[in-house]
Amino acid sequence: MIGVGKIKQYSNVLDKPLSKGKQEVSLSAFAFLFSELVQYNQTQVDNIAELERRLEDAGYAVGARVLELLCHRDKGNRRETRLLGILSFVHSTVWKVLFGKVADSLEKGTEHEDEYMISEKELLVNRFISTPKDMGTFNCGAFVAGIVRGVLDSAGFPAVVTAHFVPMEGHQRPRTTILIKFAEEVLRREARVG
Repeated sequence: MIGVGKIKQYSNVLDKPLSKGKQEVSLSAFAFLFSELVQYNQTQVDNIAELERRLEDAGYAVGARVLELLCHRDKGNRRETRLLGILSFVHSTVWKVLFGKVADSLEKGTEHEDEYMISEKELLVNRFISTPKDMGTFNCGAFVAGIVRGVLDSAGFPAVVTAHFVPMEGHQRPRTTILIKFAEEVLRREARVG
């Protein structure tokens, strides 16, 4: 019979293989947990900058683990060694695993050689968070900036990564841009190799 086979039983969750199957988390469960993360951290800080830093730190830990998992699963423990390769990996593979789609755009900064931007029209972490007026420019995208920084640092591409709102003409909500500013050592290394 087609489609009937032995199903292997595992006694321990740690014995299960890391399959490439589609692993999905309920969007409502994610929204609830992320909202709780934001609310908890909000009670622990005095200002918006500190709240964004705490969200970035939480994202950093996620990013480091995501890189380990993806390199183990998809690349046979190989990692990107070139700047454009790692940026493409973050823009496509990492984004797709985390958000179910490739990021809207990846651009090189025009004013500075060491800056790159990943833009998203409606970043998932900003979709379900309503910000009170007194919090002004608070951007939950700091969590995603932390994820990106965690991936880049763990891959050997240290960078300062920040999240910014950028107004879009004809849209009520601004898009979120993740600004990546690489350390000088990365650019020197890239110049030697390239």
